[in-house]
Amino acid sequence: MTSTDPVKPVATSAEALDPVALATALIRAPSVTPQAQAALDIVADLLADAGYRVERLTFDTGGVPVVNLYARIGTDGPNLCFAGHVDVVPVGDAARWSHGPFSGEIAGGRLFGRGAVDMKGAVAAFLAAALRHGQPRKGSLSFLITGDEEGPALDGTVKVVEWLKAKGETLDHCVLGEPTNPAVLGEVFKIGRRGSLSGVVRVQGVQGHVAYPHLADNPVPRLVRLLSGLIAAPLDAGSAFFPPSNLELVSVDVGNTAFNVIPAEATGRFNVRFNDHFSLASLKADIRRRLDAAGEPYDLTFPPGASESFITAPGPFVDLVAGAVEAVTGRRPEASTSGGTSDARFIKDLCPVVEFGLVGQTMHKVDEATSVRDLQDLSTIYGEIITRYFAHFS
Repeated sequence: MTSTDPVKPVATSAEALDPVALATALIRAPSVTPQAQAALDIVADLLADAGYRVERLTFDTGGVPVVNLYARIGTDGPNLCFAGHVDVVPVGDAARWSHGPFSGEIAGGRLFGRGAVDMKGAVAAFLAAALRHGQPRKGSLSFLITGDEEGPALDGTVKVVEWLKAKGETLDHCVLGEPTNPAVLGEVFKIGRRGSLSGVVRVQGVQGHVAYPHLADNPVPRLVRLLSGLIAAPLDAGSAFFPPSNLELVSVDVGNTAFNVIPAEATGRFNVRFNDHFSLASLKADIRRRLDAAGEPYDLTFPPGASESFITAPGPFVDLVAGAVEAVTGRRPEASTSGGTSDARFIKDLCPVVEFGLVGQTMHKVDEATSVRDLQDLSTIYGEIITRYFAHFS
């Protein structure tokens, strides 16, 4: 479902141009995934006031309506898109926060609140940067903001990407504002992500009394042999842009609390974070080969949600982003593909995407907070990216 907001005159309020004030307003609009409507309303109204064509996109394949936003100013290319999310993870025990999780309080030079780092801060930073820049003389600026990144990600960016493809809307390059820096702003930006594949191995047996094993069939030793085969040898040694792939066993379960019962079934679960040595198809084949080598019967399933690895190859766009970061912070950021997945895994189907955001030390934690100075500098970096981008690509 799509709704389009009318175009309004250019916004000039000082608050709209101030990333700290804007981040504070977003934090004070609670938006625990997927209930992000309040925060998206702030973004939509701001962009509509600035002359953007704003479209709210609601999808509901997961059983709960999720609202997303795509906004663009300009009609010709190139189209530089900033992407992010305004949904946040739950706050946990609010009593443990030294500042209210949705207070947006500033103390000791830090802005506190759920989403300050991940990633309302970055959303505020790139919105303020774009509004300061104004409409490009040639080309377009756009925003892709979802309310379903921290949730199952079924009705968020992946659906907006499908919608953009169906409309024939072109994104030429994208900057995603996920937190990328380990300790200091300017250390790291991400030019790709490893793929992710989860799997479940089940072994059937026959339940029985442990004192009479000949009357039962214990599946646990067979599952142990199967899982041992999975992790017996490294998957690979890494590649030019990626660390080695890793397969991690995350659960072994027999649903049995008794000491005198042989269980009827044993289940093992695993996740693989893999590099460009593999595609999903070749990785699945390698996993089956390893399991088959154990010589035990098994059932293998791969739950939905898998993603391929990808890389935005070094070149003019990657250099441009790195140069903008260095110009503001004095640090040349390291190009990385580490960490978990992000919505870049969907956006890469439309255009090259690079991720750069705040320092991620407090994301998802109690007392999530960002340095006010970092937030201001990040907005300056985004502004520098915009200026350099249209100077180079227009």
